[in-house]
Amino acid sequence: MSTRKQRRIRLIIIGIALLAVAATAIGFGFKNSIEYFKSPTQIAEEGTPTDGLFRVGGLVKESTVIHKEGDVVEFIVTDGNSDISVSYTGLLPDLFSEGQGAIARGRLIDDIFVAEEILAKHDETYMPREVVDALKEQGVYQQE
Repeated sequence: MSTRKQRRIRLIIIGIALLAVAATAIGFGFKNSIEYFKSPTQIAEEGTPTDGLFRVGGLVKESTVIHKEGDVVEFIVTDGNSDISVSYTGLLPDLFSEGQGAIARGRLIDDIFVAEEILAKHDETYMPREVVDALKEQGVYQQE
């Protein structure tokens, strides 16, 4: 083989190795920022992601919001088929209310979803896309 051909092959191999290293670095960088979305039924059927934070969404079940001592709030999120208890410490968004769509970000600990953040609807007709998709999948979603 000629020296020129060998040099070209080495450059190609080095380029492929650098691309692999870059792809791995990008993968590790995104690994910590990926959060899975699950509906209460998906959690009941499939279990929970074991690698930390994830989001659960659905409708806040009527008559389940309980304000406890301090800023602790407990409520139930439902998709019509399954429910999940949520505990949150902090101030709820102004638009948070029973019967409306909400997404909680946190971890499942002893069958209670301990939320670090609560996201609520924006106006009378808004519902997060993930919640709409999950409710449609369950056959519960009714477009108003």
